[in-house]
Amino acid sequence: MPPRQRLSPSDRRAQLLSVGARLFAAHPYDDVLMEEIAQEAGVSRALLYRHFSSKHVLFAAVYQQAADQLLAETRLDPADSLVDQLIQGMDVHLDYFVENRHAVLAANRVLAGDPVIQTIMTNELDALRTRLLAVLPLADESTREAVSGVLKSWLVFVQVLCVDWLTQETCTRTQLRDVCIGAVLGALRPLLPEDPALDWQ
Repeated sequence: MPPRQRLSPSDRRAQLLSVGARLFAAHPYDDVLMEEIAQEAGVSRALLYRHFSSKHVLFAAVYQQAADQLLAETRLDPADSLVDQLIQGMDVHLDYFVENRHAVLAANRVLAGDPVIQTIMTNELDALRTRLLAVLPLADESTREAVSGVLKSWLVFVQVLCVDWLTQETCTRTQLRDVCIGAVLGALRPLLPEDPALDWQ
């Protein structure tokens, strides 16, 4: 066990989240033990449980932090082309998925149906949908509703496809990204006044 350091409560929480994120990324959820997290952090189990009452609570906090970070790193700017924005957003998410495969699979498979984890994922998808709606040329409210429905379904499609890909990589990472982008461009074309990506092949 590394020597214990005196940290403020907020710094200690951040440290425990960092250790937890690393272990949840490196190992399947069921293999990660709170005792191991405490040991890696150089703290007692009692101190760890003072901050996080269970492994589930710690994982939820780790996943919420990741969702917040992904939203912060996903840039949606009307000055950029829709394709460029989609590529950037997909790359940010795929980078995280690949680097944190076990954590993503835990959230979507081991803890599938868990209301806390599902709320975190739903909130992130809703935030992404809202941002996309803000940068798309929408003629009226009925168009907005139609596009919103397409985006909601597309984001779930991307989530399911990426989780399946993490389980078995049936194509390259670039192919996966381009399938996802091509799917939404094709779905949006009939609803927008202009083709959202004339140069997309």
